[in-house]
Amino acid sequence: MEHHENPVFYKDLLLLLGTAGVVIPLFHRLRISPVIGYLIAGILIGPYGIGRLAGDAPWPAAFSISDTSSITFVGELGVVMLLFMIGLELSPARLYTLRRLVFLLGSAQLVLSAGLLGLAAYLLGMEPTYAAVVGLALALSSTAIVVELLSADKRLGTQVGRATFSILLLQDLAFVAILLFIGSLGRSGGADNVFVGIMLALLQAVITVIAIMVLGRFALRPFLRLAAEAGGADLFLASIMFIVAATALLSKAAGLSMGFGAFVAGLLIAETEFRREAESLIDPFKGLLLGIFFISVTMTINPATLIQQPVLVFAAVLGMIAVKAAVVMLVGPLFGLRWPTVIETALLTGPGGEFGFVALGAAAALGAVPRGIASHATLVIAVSMVALPLISAGARRLNKRMEAATPLPPGAAEEPPVHDGERVLIVGFGRVGQLVADMLEEYRVPYIAIDSDANLVARRRADGKPVYYGNAERPEFLRRCGIANAKALVVTMDAPAKVDSLTQIARAERDDLIIVARARDEQHARQLYRLGVTDAVPETTEASLQLGEAVLDELGIPIGIIIAGIHQRREDSRRALGRKDRRRKAVAKASAETKVADKAGSRH
Repeated sequence: MEHHENPVFYKDLLLLLGTAGVVIPLFHRLRISPVIGYLIAGILIGPYGIGRLAGDAPWPAAFSISDTSSITFVGELGVVMLLFMIGLELSPARLYTLRRLVFLLGSAQLVLSAGLLGLAAYLLGMEPTYAAVVGLALALSSTAIVVELLSADKRLGTQVGRATFSILLLQDLAFVAILLFIGSLGRSGGADNVFVGIMLALLQAVITVIAIMVLGRFALRPFLRLAAEAGGADLFLASIMFIVAATALLSKAAGLSMGFGAFVAGLLIAETEFRREAESLIDPFKGLLLGIFFISVTMTINPATLIQQPVLVFAAVLGMIAVKAAVVMLVGPLFGLRWPTVIETALLTGPGGEFGFVALGAAAALGAVPRGIASHATLVIAVSMVALPLISAGARRLNKRMEAATPLPPGAAEEPPVHDGERVLIVGFGRVGQLVADMLEEYRVPYIAIDSDANLVARRRADGKPVYYGNAERPEFLRRCGIANAKALVVTMDAPAKVDSLTQIARAERDDLIIVARARDEQHARQLYRLGVTDAVPETTEASLQLGEAVLDELGIPIGIIIAGIHQRREDSRRALGRKDRRRKAVAKASAETKVADKAGSRH
């Protein structure tokens, strides 16, 4: 109640919201990650920035927040919503596709980095408990900035993107366990009872998750269905927020963090048919809540430490990046990653991340780490995150130079054959591309495949497959592969931006080329039809048709009727998505040309 009676609270809240609202458009216009703006803005308006001058003049008090405890709950709300969005965005299909990199490479990176950084902190004089928390906090990387940088460059589908995203995804998953560990330290009151505290925290977590899962199983879908049927996005959004708040408070009552409950709520909604609607409604608030979180966290950073001890701070930043990068360089090659990919991934995951702020803040609040140590470690993470865009740009240039200097594996250096024979071009020779190739081989249709993963090309060429290394987005390379006489182009890449780009390039080369492209979903399929593909195959639609076929077959429906119905639904879907009937136009054109030729012949 005291917040409502204190006008300073409303001033602080207004300043916080206003700062977040200014940073987002300003840094977007400057093409800089808004997260960096939040970090800088939080330090400026905090008690150690402009707030230092509040005692000497009245105007600094109006543009600073001297008492960070007054808006702590706003920062906590940002953490809760951030964890909810992570739970909502986690896709079992994505986890399964990247399972090897996520659970093996990601786990190795996190465990080894936390262990080495914790050991370094212990050797520098920290108590074992403090060193363990600091090691875990510094081992985490920035999902918010790194994913944004890779997405802006359209590189999430590359080998660097997949490896980096896998490490970040494992860290997001492991962060819930890290919060449980920190909570157990706070309850145990020291290192002696840490094991007992961890076991108690895990038991409470399991009971809480089971309770939320059971409740969600029986009540979540009917509740959301009721809200959806009532109509109105505002009511549905209110229902989503109620679910988040209820699960967060239930988790809090069980002795766990509110963020943990929100994370479980996100996982539950992600398994329902209302996932996409929830994402679309929450997404506009995502950047604002993330900004509030970063600003509220970095207000506790004292920049005077950087001014007074710059060598110590930068040495800590470089040491943290060096240790984490060395771990990735050690384990990365074991997973078949090429050295240029390993180096860039190591540098992208070397700086600290936003969850390090949360871990240190929670540890300081519970007394698991002194506030002075937490503040210094937070400063180290913040400095490294501000430097991330520069590190990313340097890492990419280094990757390009290493790619140019690194010899290709045996077999991958072979050039595509030069002849005028008609064949199908398959771009992307992963799981989908190989299935297409097998079907073409079965019907004796000649083809060649193109892929940008040199190791994959070398392995498939060793199996006798006509696959070649190269970048299909280069028009001259497509010409070298014989696009001028190709029967068709099949695009199976899983990066929508690359599929779009290749479609435009291929259509510019040949207006009559048959282009069959893999689409992420129906919206992407519509985009591809606008770009000129002959057929777009949405993954979601095809999965639904296969499920329907399996169910009807098991129910005893004649297979001929099933296949006919599926073909009809597939055609209806294609027309609804904007497919142009190129085959009908081609037949009409051929018929018209035949008639002209007949007339010419009759004259002679």
